[in-house]
Amino acid sequence: MFVFTIRRILQTIPVLLGVTILVFLMMHLVPGDAAQIIAGEAASQQTIDQIRERLGLNDPLPMQYFNFLLNALQGDLGTSIQSGQEVTEEVFSRFWVTLELAFYSMILSVFIGLIAGIISAVRHYTLTDALTMIIALFGLSMPNFWLGLMLMQWFAIELKIFPVSGWGSPEQIVLPVIALGTAGAAIIARMTRSSMLEVISQDYIRTARAKGVKERYVIYKHALKNALIPVVTVIGLEFGTLLTGAVLTETVFSINGLGRYIVESIQARDFPAVQGSVLVVAVIFIIVNLLVDISYRFLNKRIDLN
Repeated sequence: MFVFTIRRILQTIPVLLGVTILVFLMMHLVPGDAAQIIAGEAASQQTIDQIRERLGLNDPLPMQYFNFLLNALQGDLGTSIQSGQEVTEEVFSRFWVTLELAFYSMILSVFIGLIAGIISAVRHYTLTDALTMIIALFGLSMPNFWLGLMLMQWFAIELKIFPVSGWGSPEQIVLPVIALGTAGAAIIARMTRSSMLEVISQDYIRTARAKGVKERYVIYKHALKNALIPVVTVIGLEFGTLLTGAVLTETVFSINGLGRYIVESIQARDFPAVQGSVLVVAVIFIIVNLLVDISYRFLNKRIDLN
């Protein structure tokens, strides 16, 4: 397992390089001048040129990218053009809010998705199965920002049960978590059902039932454990999706997280902030996928990671 972990870590290096290159190029190809935005519309050309020189925007693009990469390796993500603060400090001050939102949404997705998928598989081709999959399809089809607006309209404005926006108190957490976690729950439910149906049809499940093993024990001890590998893969991918999906959810509910920070930075053409934020999200996504790969060994001892 140690050799596998080292090999997977080394494989992430070109992935991270690719992410930084793509983000760097996209931010520099977007129309607009960051120096002009900072100086304002009424600023003179001399002022704009001074800002460009101070920020290093006059350097060739390869040099700008090399400087960014070198500083990032030392933990320095640059200085925000918009605020003048260190990007590292700003990113991590908001990152924990986004991570908390994604974590709670992931718990909701896994809890609802596994239960719905198991029930649907056990009662396959029944009315319960059909209704569960229809609801899952409905949840999968709804964009999280639209669902967030609907939840806000129903439960915050009309019923006044939850606050409209913000983050921190238990009441403020409920609506954003539901809005962000619904699609993930639907995906996990459909994958759990598919994987469980495949496992339930295996010979060892029929043998266990023939021996008189209780149905609950057959489902949760034998079937579910062996059906979890593809489900865990989806859960790992969904966590990364939740981190990126938090951009819209945080904007809708006015949550000062990393997603909203990225949106504000893009609007301000604050490319150091965008590059640093995306790099942090990419690193977390890669770490989660590494943990998912390692977890396969614990779910099935026959899997050799070396």
